[in-house]
Amino acid sequence: MRCMHWRWIVAACLMPQALQAQRPAQRPVLAEAVRRYVAVDQPVVALTNVRVIDGTGRPPLDDQTVIIAGTAIQDVGPAARVVIPRDAQVLDLRGRTVIPGLVGMHEHLFYSVYLDENGMPTHQDMRYSFPRLYLAAGVTTIRTAGALNVYSDLNLQHAIDAGAAPGPTIYVTGPLFRQGGPLTYPDIAGPEQLRAAVRYWASLGVRWFKIYQQATRAEARAIIEEAHAQGGRVTGHLCATTFNEAVALGIDNLEHGFITNSGFLSEKRPDECPRNWIYAVLRVNADSAQAKELIALLAQRKIPLTSTLAAFQEYVRDSPEPQQRVLDAMAPTSRESCLRQRQQLSRSSSTARAIYDREVELELSFHAAGGLLLAGSDPTANGCVVAGFANQRQIEAMVEGGFSAVDAIRIATYNGAQFLGIGDQVGTIERGKRADLVVVNGNPAQNIQDIRNVQLVFKDGIGYDPARLIADARGFVGVR
Repeated sequence: MRCMHWRWIVAACLMPQALQAQRPAQRPVLAEAVRRYVAVDQPVVALTNVRVIDGTGRPPLDDQTVIIAGTAIQDVGPAARVVIPRDAQVLDLRGRTVIPGLVGMHEHLFYSVYLDENGMPTHQDMRYSFPRLYLAAGVTTIRTAGALNVYSDLNLQHAIDAGAAPGPTIYVTGPLFRQGGPLTYPDIAGPEQLRAAVRYWASLGVRWFKIYQQATRAEARAIIEEAHAQGGRVTGHLCATTFNEAVALGIDNLEHGFITNSGFLSEKRPDECPRNWIYAVLRVNADSAQAKELIALLAQRKIPLTSTLAAFQEYVRDSPEPQQRVLDAMAPTSRESCLRQRQQLSRSSSTARAIYDREVELELSFHAAGGLLLAGSDPTANGCVVAGFANQRQIEAMVEGGFSAVDAIRIATYNGAQFLGIGDQVGTIERGKRADLVVVNGNPAQNIQDIRNVQLVFKDGIGYDPARLIADARGFVGVR
C-alpha cells in the first residue's frame, strides 16, 4: 500500500491580492466568465414538489417547497403551508431531492500524478478545474487541508468571493508543517522557525494550519500555541506525534480518521514516525480498551476527526473502478497514471482491505459515541481521486460502511459547517440561512448513488449548471 506524499512549494513572486477574505454581506456581481455557468438568477425562486433532506439528520420530507429570496432561504415547509410569492420563478422539482451544499473539510487545490510505476508523484496546481468540479458536485464550501502554494489559494479565494471566478467558498489552510522528505523545499523545522512561519501566514489572513507527519511534540506545541495566539486553529495528519499527545497539546482537528494514529503501535518511539504507521489501526478494534479510551477522549474534548474514506478506498484491491466521468475529467497523462495505479492494486495483498475495514469500524464507533465526524475528499491520493466527484464518493463510502444516508449527508454538511463556525449560515436547510443548496435527481435516502445526479447547485442564491462546469473542466485535471 503506497503512502500518500505531498510537497510544499511557495512562489514568493505571487503575493495575495487580499487577506483571508470574509464572506460578503451581499452576493457579488458576477463576471461574464462566471455568468456563463449560471442557470437560475432571479430575485425570488420557488423550488416546488421537492423532497428535502435538511442536513439535521431528520428523515426526508416529501412534497416540500423552498423559497429562495436573494441570497437566503426565505421559507421552507410543506407545500400546503408555504405561500409562493407572486413574482417568484417557480421550478417544479417533482422526483428531485434538495440537500444542503456540501462542506468539504479535507480538500486541496492541487492534485497528484504518478509519472511511472516506481516514481514519486508530481503535484500540479488545479486552480482552474478543481473549483469548477467542486461546485458542479454540490460542494459549496471547502476548507483546504494544506496548500501547495498558499499565495495561489488566497488569490483564488479572493477571486471567487469577488465573483471573478466560479467555485466554492474557500477557507485556506497554510502549508504542511512539517513534511520532511525529498519533495519538501524548504522544510521549515524547529519550534522557533515554525512559530515565525505561523505568524507570517497569519499576517496574510490564514487562519488554519496543518501539522504534518514529521512534526515532533515540541514542534507541534509551537504550531498550536502560535496559531491559537494568532486567532487560528490547527489540524493534523500526524505520525511522529500521537493523537493522545496532540490532544494534550491542544490540537483542534485530526485528519484521516484513526489511520494516522501511530499511538496504537506499542513499539512507537517518542518523536519518531514509525515506518509501519499505516498498520497501526490493525492493532486495535472498536471493542479494545485503547480505542475506547481514545474515542471517549476525543468526544469529551470535542475534537473532530475528518473521514477521507474515498481517498483510502483507492488503495484497496476490490474497491469500485473509477467512474467514467472521473476519467473523462482527467488529462491523458493523469488518466494513464490513475489506471496504472489501479492495475498495481491487482497485485497488492489483502492488508489494505483490512486497514480500510478497521477504519470504517472505528469511525462508526466514534460517531455512535457522540464524536464529531467531518468529511473530505483528499484529492492527492493515488491519482484517481478527483475534487467534487470524490466528495460524493465519500458520502457513498460512508453509507456502504454502515452509516445511514441522512447521517452521512449530515456529516458532509452540518458537521463541517458547525466546526468552521458558520453553522448559523449554512449546513442545513432552514429559514434565514444562506441559500447554498443542491438539487439531486432521485432519492439519496433510498439509493445513495443518486447523490451523483446533481441537476442544479445554488450558491448564495444563484443556481449553477453542473453540466457546463464539468464540460469546461473536462480534460484539465492534472494540467490546471
